[in-house]
Amino acid sequence: MSYSIRFDNVSKRYRIGRGLPSLRQILGLGRAENPQSANVHWAVRDVSWQLAPGEAMAIIGPNGAGKTTTLKLLSRVTQPTSGAIDIRGRYAALIELGAGFHPDLTGRENIFLNGAILGMKRSEIRRRFDQIVDFAGIEQYLDTPVKRYSSGMTARLGFAVAAHVDPDVLL
Repeated sequence: MSYSIRFDNVSKRYRIGRGLPSLRQILGLGRAENPQSANVHWAVRDVSWQLAPGEAMAIIGPNGAGKTTTLKLLSRVTQPTSGAIDIRGRYAALIELGAGFHPDLTGRENIFLNGAILGMKRSEIRRRFDQIVDFAGIEQYLDTPVKRYSSGMTARLGFAVAAHVDPDVLL
């Protein structure tokens, strides 16, 4: 079967509690505690699925079920503890809008930077530039550093760039 996304026995484990020794403990100046005694939390454990091209999928569940972790794994914000994830084609993740923005760069410069991070060629960005700016509604602030933008303006700009990537897979 052809697929656009494949999750193969994917697991993600997080340490909670005291997982690593302190500098004091390393230098022998404090109580020695076993760093392995930390609790672990499996946000996702041995999950497998495939999504065929053209299919859509919703991830639903109660708090703590692993929905956000799954999206972070898919968008490669975090790596799985075990298992494999394969995404065929170009993808765009809306989970971390504006994550690639540099606060000292202008909106204009960040459009090119974020577009490149999302896999767009410079020629594609140039061709879609006016549409991105119009969609974000930041025309008069285009040459202002992003650190001066409100959080809403930054989110709109991030969404505008991601919406114009034309991905094979949209997360």
